[in-house]
Amino acid sequence: MHQEQAEMPHRKKCFVLDLDGTVYLGNIPIEGTVRFIRKRWNEADFYFLSNNTSKSPRTYVARLQGMGIPAGPEHILTPTTPLVEYLRGRKITRAYLVGNADYTAALSQAMPELLLTHENAQAVILAYDTELTYEKLCVSARLLQDGNVAFVATHPDLVCPDPKGPLPDVGSFLALYEKATGRTPEHVFGKPNPRVLGPLLGRYAREEMVMVGDRLSTDKKLAENAGLDFVLVLSGEATREDLLREERQPWRVVEHLGEL
Repeated sequence: MHQEQAEMPHRKKCFVLDLDGTVYLGNIPIEGTVRFIRKRWNEADFYFLSNNTSKSPRTYVARLQGMGIPAGPEHILTPTTPLVEYLRGRKITRAYLVGNADYTAALSQAMPELLLTHENAQAVILAYDTELTYEKLCVSARLLQDGNVAFVATHPDLVCPDPKGPLPDVGSFLALYEKATGRTPEHVFGKPNPRVLGPLLGRYAREEMVMVGDRLSTDKKLAENAGLDFVLVLSGEATREDLLREERQPWRVVEHLGEL
């Protein structure tokens, strides 16, 4: 092994880890990665970044703590932060959210002044709604007939990894909306948009950080957009065969983070 590669885990001060497919798959922990995090917890800074807006940061913290990882809310990064920055910047105070109860509570906590309603809505916000109904689709589609109503999405993922197979995610919902309304979102806030990394890019030098994930379209692309080293774990979506179609290769490819 190249000396630089062998020393890599000890040189990094900040690990940014995807969750679904990287730390766990469904409710099943990926043991090698969990052991690595617990072993290195006091030696480096760990942050957990997920595009999955079907769960609140509180839910993520509870799941990680249940795996023996002492994470707190300050360790969780989601698309909600840049979403709220956008809404406040546009002075949007009324919006219709296509999201489940857990995310509705999380967004309301992050932006208490935002009224979530279809009446006089200034925007439609599309999240990963695991409680999606036809009524929600109809209400949001009607709102989007008005070009003055903004259309934004929390993230672009086509599917969410699951032990029984991939599940339709926001990216799949967006295809439905484009066919039904002709609208595509003006902004998509999650990975691979580097804004989701928030203050981390100002806190650490790029060479001190590493992004770890299982997806090429979001995790790897985020690392490239932010100028970070990327470690691909093969515990989720991507395979070695997928890498053959990539012009730029990850810095490291491992079965799980414990192999570093």
